[in-house]
Amino acid sequence: YIYVSKPEESPNRTDSMAKTTNIAVVSIPAFSHQASIVGFCKRLVHLHDHFHVTCIFPTIDAPIPATLAMLESLPSNIDYTFLPPVQKQDLPQNASSLVLVQTAVSYSMPSFRDLLRSLVSTTSFAALVADPFTNEAVEIAKGEFNLLSYIYFPISAMTMSLLLHLPKLHQQVLCEYKDHKEAIQIPGCLPLQGHDLPSDFQDRSCVDYELILQRCKRLPLADGFLVNSFYEMEKGTLEALQEHCKGSNNNNSCVYLVGPIIQTEQSSESKGSECVRWLEKQRPNSVLYVSFGSGCTLSQQQLNELAFGLELSGQNFLWVLKAPNDSADGAYVVASNDDPLKFLPNGFLERTKGRGFVVTSWAPQTQILSHVSTGGFLTHCGWNSALESIVLGVPMVTWPLFAEQRMNAVLLTEGLKVALRPKFNENGVAEREEIAKVIKGLMVGEEGNEIRERIEKIKDAAADALKEDGSSTKALYQFGTQMENVGKCLSYSLMEVTK
Repeated sequence: YIYVSKPEESPNRTDSMAKTTNIAVVSIPAFSHQASIVGFCKRLVHLHDHFHVTCIFPTIDAPIPATLAMLESLPSNIDYTFLPPVQKQDLPQNASSLVLVQTAVSYSMPSFRDLLRSLVSTTSFAALVADPFTNEAVEIAKGEFNLLSYIYFPISAMTMSLLLHLPKLHQQVLCEYKDHKEAIQIPGCLPLQGHDLPSDFQDRSCVDYELILQRCKRLPLADGFLVNSFYEMEKGTLEALQEHCKGSNNNNSCVYLVGPIIQTEQSSESKGSECVRWLEKQRPNSVLYVSFGSGCTLSQQQLNELAFGLELSGQNFLWVLKAPNDSADGAYVVASNDDPLKFLPNGFLERTKGRGFVVTSWAPQTQILSHVSTGGFLTHCGWNSALESIVLGVPMVTWPLFAEQRMNAVLLTEGLKVALRPKFNENGVAEREEIAKVIKGLMVGEEGNEIRERIEKIKDAAADALKEDGSSTKALYQFGTQMENVGKCLSYSLMEVTK
């Protein structure tokens, strides 16, 4: 039983659509990945308006509400389908979010195979584009349907380089990465300390790391890679990736930097939100926006320290607050229903009244970051949030929590130099005095002014990349043109696969 969004535009196309270039994209059941790949699809069909895209979403329990809201604004040449939901009760109990998501994807592959067979048998089909963590779908698309298959990375080129080279790195480094004394050098990237590799790499004996390693071994199956980044920001990494692909078994694989792709639409809810009305009353560049994304959570101890740090800083702030959880990815799959306000220190709201505003559910992030009153962003360094801050020219305080966020923090602080990073004590907690110092340094310090100048230049480079003659537009045009040619060549041969 498959949910299809627009039955009038189902895979059974009319003859008038025979010349359309059809592709499918598949993501994982996580909003940040789904939002990025849908943004990519919108960019693609805007540049190639005769493309038709079918977005395929594996699901845990039910479609994500934020995803449903996002899908309301799709253009007519993008359809979406939710695969039959995998029930959370059927997934491993007490497992990490990575294991839950990856297991749900694996359970969804039979439904994916059936849907892909239907699509290929009823249309002239050009290619599949898959999330790196749905690359089981690439095996199916290539092995069973002979489809060109690409992987879309909603993460940085730096992280893509790590994933491509992980099987080799796994053999070279014999100890735990965090115990490796020398800096780890990934081709085209900044040197990294072992503890700044993704959180799932920190225990090589755990199932999380093994899952990632196995999926990384499948990456060379792809015919090419699309990355949500842009040339001017990760030039060196792109060149190293291109060199790697030339030397791989697949000599035809290409790397396309097609970003920055961010969410820009304003929902009716965001236009009238109370926090935006509060921002309207604040001075320009005076507010620190604090948000840890859709899935990250702080422990109760760390939440307390952050609250006291915001209070000590004396700076205005807008904080998107979640209930605490001892797991940093505690809201990644299922969010808590607890009222977050009850976990704040006693008297905090009263003491910060007037210069602080706390949001307990959802906030229109791009609208907040683009507001004249917003002067800084304390972020978990999820790649979507990092790109939004860069595109909108907002300097950052980096507070990475899980996944590849520590790598992103290194890129932002040491590579691009557009952020400050607080120090954490031996227990992994940032203390209130340190938090206050870093916030003041960003918002009113000389270092913050220098960061502001640098991020303005990168903001301009991001805008240039998306112009008609920009690097990312050219890359996406080249990808689309290749798909058009494939669509013409395979309009009949792909039909033979399912006979």
